[in-house]
Amino acid sequence: MPETADFGFREVPAGDKARLVREVFNSVAGRYDVMNDLMSGGLHRAWKAALMDWLAPQPNAHLLDVAGGTGDIALRYRKRGGGPVTVCDINAEMLEVGRVKARSKGLDAGIDWVVGDAERLPMADSSVDLYTIAFGLRNVTDIDAALAEARRVLKLGGRMICLEFSRLAVPALDPIYDAYSFKVVPQIGQLVAKDREAYQYLVESIRRFPDQDRLVTRMHDAGLEQVRYRNLSGGIAAMHSAWKL
Repeated sequence: MPETADFGFREVPAGDKARLVREVFNSVAGRYDVMNDLMSGGLHRAWKAALMDWLAPQPNAHLLDVAGGTGDIALRYRKRGGGPVTVCDINAEMLEVGRVKARSKGLDAGIDWVVGDAERLPMADSSVDLYTIAFGLRNVTDIDAALAEARRVLKLGGRMICLEFSRLAVPALDPIYDAYSFKVVPQIGQLVAKDREAYQYLVESIRRFPDQDRLVTRMHDAGLEQVRYRNLSGGIAAMHSAWKL
């Protein structure tokens, strides 16, 4: 593990980042889904639907959804006819929100909720068919360790999809996007989630995350193969797909 890690625009001791991230999501867990709708104008729903389209759920395929706390990916996978899901998240409060949501929709059967770290997954080698991580990879301390763990737990022939904020395909739009990210989003966080600093961190973390091509390289370096990506909404978000072959 490196000695330091990004926490937004700050450098912090690597051993502190997981705790700091946990504190962010402890603070916003109860309003996290509402904030996703407000921040993205509902676009996150279309992005997650696109992930499901590319993943093509199958009833006999076991999905591990990492950093999947409130269950958005797991519930979509089950509704699309997918098999069992293990939701793994470092934050117990987020998982509890997901459990309650799944129960309220009658979709809790077939979903396990596990507290665990993306860099040290509580899963056996070669134990899952599919691995997803949506808007979570930028929050880990060591991205390369998390990618290596994804490969470790996937079965031979298994597939990973990462959905994450990325870089705009039209750089001329960056000033508008930056103004929205750094001025509007933290203000919404203050008004709705009562935590401006949490959303300041989240928008900063997007800027520190590798762009589309650099993430392709890092997935290859982790031993994943056939890595491809698709931009969503002009590169505001991107999906990266890779296989264990």
